[in-house]
Amino acid sequence: MSCSGCSNAVNKALTRLGGVDKIDISLEKQEVVVETDRPREEVLAAIKKTGKTVNNE
Repeated sequence: MSCSGCSNAVNKALTRLGGVDKIDISLEKQEVVVETDRPREEVLAAIKKTGKTVNNE
């Protein structure tokens, strides 16, 4: 992610997913932290749909 448009797209995708308690996006760290009861695979898939590369550490 290199701009606020990218982070907004990821935020929007995760919000649409539903069941997400908290989303923290850091452009500086290139990091998204999500608090949810949803399966990890669903969260990663939602982010991937925005066209962003996902490292699932």
